[in-house]
Amino acid sequence: MLLKIQALGNATRFEIVKLVREREMAAGTIAKRFQLTRPAVSQHLGMLREAGLLDERRVGSQRLYVVRPEGFAEIVEFVEGFWRPRLRRLKLAAEAAERSKTRK
Repeated sequence: MLLKIQALGNATRFEIVKLVREREMAAGTIAKRFQLTRPAVSQHLGMLREAGLLDERRVGSQRLYVVRPEGFAEIVEFVEGFWRPRLRRLKLAAEAAERSKTRK
């Protein structure tokens, strides 16, 4: 999971994920969105692939990228595991407050 978090911790990589989260994009199209060299964007794409967050598909000479939703499962599980008990306590406190209001 650390590799995934490190990959998303970089602003450029985070923006790349946002770009390709809903539709596949060619590497060249992605590179045009940034003021970076194509090799630099390629390195970012490689790290995102290595972290399991992007899928790459080759069509002729093009490389197409899209988010791998299952690549985020571990992060989602961690965040939900962090918030679930806190949200449950909040819910219980709100319900208790509501019950005490109706008794008055």
